[in-house]
Amino acid sequence: MSKIIAIANQKGGVGKTTTSVNLAASLAILEQKVLLVDADPQGNATTGVGYDLKELDGTIYECLVDGLDPDKAILKTEVENMDLLPSNINLVGAELEMLNFDDKERVMGKVLSGIRDRYDYVLIDCSPSLGLLTVNSLAAADSVIIPVQCQYFALEGLGKLLNTVKIIQKRLNTSLEIEGFVLTMYDGRVRLSNQVVAEVRKHFEDMVFKTLIQQNVKLAEAPSYGQPVVLYDAGCRGAENYLSLANEVLEKNKKK
Repeated sequence: MSKIIAIANQKGGVGKTTTSVNLAASLAILEQKVLLVDADPQGNATTGVGYDLKELDGTIYECLVDGLDPDKAILKTEVENMDLLPSNINLVGAELEMLNFDDKERVMGKVLSGIRDRYDYVLIDCSPSLGLLTVNSLAAADSVIIPVQCQYFALEGLGKLLNTVKIIQKRLNTSLEIEGFVLTMYDGRVRLSNQVVAEVRKHFEDMVFKTLIQQNVKLAEAPSYGQPVVLYDAGCRGAENYLSLANEVLEKNKKK
């Protein structure tokens, strides 16, 4: 059975897109069929797997607003088993246009309903806000992964996000679960990093993934080459971290 996981945090710069792209690629390397949905108008997940935003014929925007068949927008990636539903700046207008739709919070769910069963995992890279696009993504998802950076103010804004998740669980998607919190940008040499890890684990206990995503030069470089880190440098620490996270996700879902 396929699973839709939204990757969300309205705070920018927490490693949300990095996690979306590299977790998707790592799951694909582990022989899962994966669709990465770029639901962020910045289109960073789309460029992060090698596509030029100006050369896209169809995107998630046309699927949400014009009813385009997602099959006409889905693209192959360099990673075997991994497809992309791309995005570009047009998506900025989607929230306004969707305001007039009946059932405006469930448009993403309808777009994905016809294609989800072809994949083991559908990962949605949410936009860095708690607007209608993120609400749509959470309403469509089975679970949500929340990246938290190991830096000052790491927990800032998490209350707001968790409150949004609660509202969606109550009103739109009673089966939405928190898949887990993933700690990103970890540097073991820095006391603050270790304090953040301890604090997040104290707050959220078993909901925090064991894998820490460490700060890594190759991980930072890979998007500028349009590749997930596992293609850019499979032996680097960033690639190892995301493969470890993918294994945790698979292990967790095996138990269910």
